[in-house]
Amino acid sequence: MSKKIFITNRGSIENGKILEEFGIVAGAVAPSRFITKDIMASIRNIFGREMKEYTTMIYKARETATERLIEEARKLDANAVVNVRYMGTGVSQGSAEMMAYGTAVRYEPT
Repeated sequence: MSKKIFITNRGSIENGKILEEFGIVAGAVAPSRFITKDIMASIRNIFGREMKEYTTMIYKARETATERLIEEARKLDANAVVNVRYMGTGVSQGSAEMMAYGTAVRYEPT
């Protein structure tokens, strides 16, 4: 069983002391869009509605990027990642990138 990795957007861990920093870890994913989702999203856009197909894609991409971030932290034997941030960008027409990054650390509960 894989050990649990604590994730936070804070620079410190409440009720914990950071013992060691391992450096920046990141996880990224660049999902492509599907033509059927593009068509449905375009129709919703015309009528000023939320493009749910893309919202779902963004949430799944964020989840995958976070999982990859955690795997990178595990490889370093970290038990937490602090200062976690997310960034999304367009890579090309028809795809986008979601990246999660932060600092892998080893901490001890206090």
